[in-house]
Amino acid sequence: MIINKISFLNYKNILRADIVCSSKVNCFFGNNGMGKTNLLDAIYYLSFCKSHIHTPENQIISHNENFCVLQGEYIYDDRKEDIYCVIRRGQRKQFKRNQKVYDRLSDHIGLLPLVMVSPADSELIRGGSEERRRFMDVIISQYDKPYLYALINYNKILMQRNIMLRERSQDTTLYEVLEMQMDALGKMIFEGRCRLIQSLVPYFNMYYQQICRSAETVNLSYTSQLYDNHLEKQLAANRERESLIGYTLTGIHRDDLEMTLNNHLIRQTGSQGQNKTYLIALKLAQYAFLAEKGNTKPVLLLDDIFDKLDAERVEQIVELVSGEQFGQIFMTDTNRKYLDQILTSIHQDYTLYKVENGEVCLMNNEQ
Repeated sequence: MIINKISFLNYKNILRADIVCSSKVNCFFGNNGMGKTNLLDAIYYLSFCKSHIHTPENQIISHNENFCVLQGEYIYDDRKEDIYCVIRRGQRKQFKRNQKVYDRLSDHIGLLPLVMVSPADSELIRGGSEERRRFMDVIISQYDKPYLYALINYNKILMQRNIMLRERSQDTTLYEVLEMQMDALGKMIFEGRCRLIQSLVPYFNMYYQQICRSAETVNLSYTSQLYDNHLEKQLAANRERESLIGYTLTGIHRDDLEMTLNNHLIRQTGSQGQNKTYLIALKLAQYAFLAEKGNTKPVLLLDDIFDKLDAERVEQIVELVSGEQFGQIFMTDTNRKYLDQILTSIHQDYTLYKVENGEVCLMNNEQ
C-alpha cells in the first residue's frame, strides 16, 4: 500500500497543501514549529481517526476556521482507496471510504496500516502504564478486529462498573453480569497481548542489534493480573474495597509492559542515546510484525528521529528502512543538508518538500 496523494485543509497550522507522494521516500524539512510534524500527524489521523499526540479535536482545526478536511488517495496492488475526513467545530467528525460514510469509526481501523516513530515515543519509557497498553492495543487493533471490538466493549463496561462503584450501588445482580462480561472480554485481550509480545521480541532484538552493533540485550515482559487469577472472581472479591475509592483496580486496564535493557528497566538505567535506539528498534519491530501479519506493507512515518544519534547509528537506521522489507516512508528533519546526504545514500525515488509557516513547497530534487 502507498499514499499516492494527500490534501490538507485547515489542519492545525497547515491551511492548505496538496502533496503528490513518492512511492518510496518523502521528506519534509524546515525549522522547528513550521508544521512538519503536523503533516505527519495528519497522515496518522487518516489511518487511526485521531491525532498521534492526542490533540483535542477543537485544537486540530486551524485558528479562526470552522472545519478541517483531510483527503488521501491510497493505492493497493489491485485497487484504489479514497479516504475523506471532515472535522467541524461542535460536531462529530466524519470519515468516508470511497464516498461511503462509516457507521462506526472503528470499522476504519486497520484498513491503512501505519507505524509512526517520533520524539513523543519517549513516553513509552518514562510515562505511565497507559502509554504502554496503548502501544500494544494500537498494534493488535490494526490486524485483529475482534480484539478491537473486545477492547471497546471492555472499556464501556468498565466505565459502567466505575459509575456503580462511585454511586455505591448495591445491585449485586448487575455487578455479576458486568463482571462476567469483563472476564470474557478481558481474557480475549490478555491472550492477544501475550501473543503480540511473544512475536514482537525476536524482531525487537534483531533491530536493536543491527542499529547499535553491541552486546546489549533488550526485552519486553507483559505483566498482568490475569496470569494467575480468574478476573471474575477477583472483581467480586474486590468489589467492596473498590466501592470506597470509586473505581476498578482489577483487570486488563491495569496491565503493563516492562521494558528492559541488559535485564534492567531502561527507564532507570538507559542513557538518552540508548533510550532513542531502544524506541526506534521497537517501532521497526512493530513495522516488521504488522507487515508479516497483514496483506500489505504499512506506511512508515519518521518524525525528527536522527537528532542526538551518532553517525554510525543513523547510517544503520537509514540502511535498514531503505531496504526492500520496508515500503513507503515519510520523514522530517530540520537540516536540508543532512537530508540530502541521507537521500544520496539510499539511492531511492523521493520527493523533497520545504515547510515554512504552514506552507509546503516542492523542492527540486537536484542537490
